[in-house]
Amino acid sequence: MEHTLSKRALNRATLARQMLLAREKAKPAAVVERLAGMQAQVPKPPFIGLWTRIENLKRDDVKRAVDKRELVRGTMMRATLHLMSRRDYIAFRAPLQPMLAKGMSAVLRGRADFDLDTVLRDARKFFDHQPRTFDELRKHLIQLHPNFDERAMGYGIRMHLPLLMVPDESTWSWPANSKFAIAESWLDEPIAADQKPHALVLRYLAALGPASIADFQNWSGLASMRSVFDELRPKLVTFRDERKRELFDLPKAPRPDESIDAPIRFLPEYDNILLGHDDRSRIVADEHRKRIFTPNLRILSSFLVDGVVAGGWSIERKKKSATLKLEPFVKIAKKVRGQLEEEGEALLRFCEPEAETFAIA
Repeated sequence: MEHTLSKRALNRATLARQMLLAREKAKPAAVVERLAGMQAQVPKPPFIGLWTRIENLKRDDVKRAVDKRELVRGTMMRATLHLMSRRDYIAFRAPLQPMLAKGMSAVLRGRADFDLDTVLRDARKFFDHQPRTFDELRKHLIQLHPNFDERAMGYGIRMHLPLLMVPDESTWSWPANSKFAIAESWLDEPIAADQKPHALVLRYLAALGPASIADFQNWSGLASMRSVFDELRPKLVTFRDERKRELFDLPKAPRPDESIDAPIRFLPEYDNILLGHDDRSRIVADEHRKRIFTPNLRILSSFLVDGVVAGGWSIERKKKSATLKLEPFVKIAKKVRGQLEEEGEALLRFCEPEAETFAIA
């Protein structure tokens, strides 16, 4: 008979995988790999997400990993930009391609009336010559294919070519209008051709298990994964959650006792732990979910108390002063408030090192 894991036990297991029970001494690239990537629609949140997990992290630690091409930023899970380790990008870009192609068809619908193979061939030549912006690409496409929608062609290229954003010297590594390069050229290494998602499932479970098939599908964007999980079943262990759903996990993955304490942690926008499951109640209560997940698909910054989302946060910068604004969703005890302020000031100093005064509101 399968063992049932309580919601709190699932919470503690996920916190352990996501390095949110204690900061650890580790290099950024190794941590990003351990997390199975970090959503990076905007460049700053992954820096904060790494800071909240790595002991004594400095911004330059991340920038060095990016400059050395140990970390890369490209379109991956759910057809969104992710910060990935070099190794995982090379291994997992191909298994995600069917999802990306399907996503293009769903978004473009009747606008995909161009010859995709021709457009991709033209785009590969364009980017292979030197890193370019998408604005430059669209102007180029208008010249080559004046009868077609340049934005539709650009989206098709984004969903089919393995493109990586090229960092510059800006504070958070990537400017608003970044240049892109073909991944094979940027990394001087071919993308793996194997489209089987089995290794991706194992990476996911290591980072976010125990989890259901629906959880993996929601996280990855891939569909119809039951046969893959069935093929992997001999390598895995299974559990049930409180709603009797089957959960899969790696046999030796950490599943700490649910009584273990969880520290105060600040999460950035789009943090992994909020995106890793179809059922997110292990980390955010259903009644608070709408305060974090907005109708325009943003996922707001939040803070954890006892391992679950207890409020949101934002930073206001005025001249030389930086203020962390807290928006609790629950009543905060005086002792916890003190812990929030201590951790919050450290967050402020990481995010706004040029400020001279710091405050918590």
